[in-house]
Amino acid sequence: MDNAFTIAAYVVAAILFILSLGGLSGQESAKRAVWYGIVGMAIAVFATLIGPGSGLWLLSLLLIAAGGIIGAQLAGRIQMTQMPELVAAMHSLVGLAAVFVGINAHIEIGRVAEAYREANLIFPLAEVGAPVAAVIYDAFSGFAAVVAKKSGAEITILRIELVLGIFIGAITFTGSVVAYGKLAGRITSAATKLPGGHMLNAGALAICVICLIWYMSSGSTLALIVMAIAALFIGYHLIMGIGGADMPVVVSMLNSYSGWAAAAIGFSLGNDLLIVVGALVGSSGAILSYIMCKAMNRNFVSVILGGFGGASGEAMAIDGEMIATDADTVAATLDDADSVVIVPGYGMAVAQAQSSVSELTHRLRAKGKNVRFAIHPVAGRLPGHMNVLLAEAKVPYDIVLEMDEINDDFPSTDVVMVVGSNDIVNPAAQDDPNSPIAGMPVLEVWKAKQVIVSKRGQGTGYSGVENPLFFKENTRMLYGDAKASVDALLSKLS
Repeated sequence: MDNAFTIAAYVVAAILFILSLGGLSGQESAKRAVWYGIVGMAIAVFATLIGPGSGLWLLSLLLIAAGGIIGAQLAGRIQMTQMPELVAAMHSLVGLAAVFVGINAHIEIGRVAEAYREANLIFPLAEVGAPVAAVIYDAFSGFAAVVAKKSGAEITILRIELVLGIFIGAITFTGSVVAYGKLAGRITSAATKLPGGHMLNAGALAICVICLIWYMSSGSTLALIVMAIAALFIGYHLIMGIGGADMPVVVSMLNSYSGWAAAAIGFSLGNDLLIVVGALVGSSGAILSYIMCKAMNRNFVSVILGGFGGASGEAMAIDGEMIATDADTVAATLDDADSVVIVPGYGMAVAQAQSSVSELTHRLRAKGKNVRFAIHPVAGRLPGHMNVLLAEAKVPYDIVLEMDEINDDFPSTDVVMVVGSNDIVNPAAQDDPNSPIAGMPVLEVWKAKQVIVSKRGQGTGYSGVENPLFFKENTRMLYGDAKASVDALLSKLS
């Protein structure tokens, strides 16, 4: 077999990708899992370059080199706080690639069909004589040669695949660009819809279905263009209508979309590895989106179709006032405590305070105190965001606990220190049925004896939801940059 080596290499690469995906589920195995992915991708690229249909070596190597240089530059400059928007930006590129591959497949089908017409043959033919076949097939190379040999049923399937690729890819592209803008603070994080709201999305979807029928019956280029424009609008308007509190779900959802877009590319190109990898990414992203929605007590369809658009009624009035404290008082409180739970959030990431928090943990544990971390599934703006930060700061894995593992321990905890978190510690989720986050499982930190909240100011945070925790009698507010505040505490602790 001419492509036996390529198939074998793809199998090895697929196994490595599966091992990589499985390893990323745990902090201890994550580094090894990353290397599995790197090696798998290197094998896949090499096998593709020397496999069937290979060519344009100079262009391919130039593009690989350019991509590698850009990737290395980005990796060196991007801070951990920018990882969510970087992930969204990468998803947009996958979506755009799916659109281009779909359009290219359409062009190649038209080019081969024109060659058949010039030879006075009907395209496609299930069977042609050897002399005719040689004339037609030898006129093409690469993907066009594959198209030239397809039967009528195969061409129909290819057209369906390329339409799906363009549709999913276009939605992924504009949706990811909007998500990037929201996460980077360049677009308002509030849910924003055009007049007509969901009806506009439904209308655009109907246009896409009509264009599918139109294209399948006529092969019209205009049908593809109209469908692509409608899909681009759906991606834009869909994500614009999702508020900041749902952004972790949006990131995992777009991850799933990019996987299915890659799978569609694989079907169009006849690349088995792309199909497998796309299915892995698409299904894992969908499962992660489901887990995130469950952690927020949200309906997946509700998130996608609207997100946090605002409360369903008037929010409960909040009694009390925010009481400020200082580093000296907090240091004394921590000195007196036997058990401490630290709840990290996006504010810790923004301030790059993870190393300072790690040092604080080390000093408190050296004093014999029981220090643990409580991680909410949607803390930060990216699934696993806080776990990555804490691992980077060398916080021991065994003291980093998930919400379900630690929520019952808060009543017996002396001090909870919240570092830059808001929604995930908001009691309104349980107490206020009109709150936008009503029903969302949260870390019940207010049940501890005392709560210290490290926060920049008195604002409502990224999602715009007010937090009654800040007004409770056992809560004290340590205002200021998280890193500066923790560093001030370190100077007070001997």
